[in-house]
Amino acid sequence: MEFVAWFSHKFIMHGFLWSWHKDHHKKDHDSWFEKNDLFFLVYAIPSVFFVVLWGEYSFWAGLPIAIGIFCYGLTYFIVHDIFIHRRFKIFRNIDNSYAKGIRRAHKIHHKNINKEGGVCFGMLYVPKKYFQ
Repeated sequence: MEFVAWFSHKFIMHGFLWSWHKDHHKKDHDSWFEKNDLFFLVYAIPSVFFVVLWGEYSFWAGLPIAIGIFCYGLTYFIVHDIFIHRRFKIFRNIDNSYAKGIRRAHKIHHKNINKEGGVCFGMLYVPKKYFQ
C-alpha cells in the first residue's frame, strides 16, 4: 500500500485531483475541514466494493484486500492527520528519530505549495536523508 499511497499522492493528488488537494498545501485554512479530506472516499469506496465482492460473490481475496485498504487508511489517518498535522491533541509527544524523519520529510513536501515540483510523496517510507 505504500507504493499505492506514493503513486496516488504524486499522480492523482498532485495530478488530476489537485483541485481537492491544493487546500491541504495552504499555510492558512479557512476551516477545519479541507477538500483534501474527501480522499477518504477514494479509498473507502474500493474497500467497501471488495467487501461486497467477498460477501455477495464469494471472491475470497475481497476481504483481505478490503482489510488492507482499511488498515492503510487508518494508518494514514493516524500518521498524517493526527501525528504530522496534529489535527487532534494526541500523539504530540512522540519524539524518536523515525517520527522526526517522517515529520521533517512531510514539512519539506509542504514547502512547495504548487501542483508541480513536490518531493516526498510517501507516508511511511522516508528517504534516509531526513533522519539526519
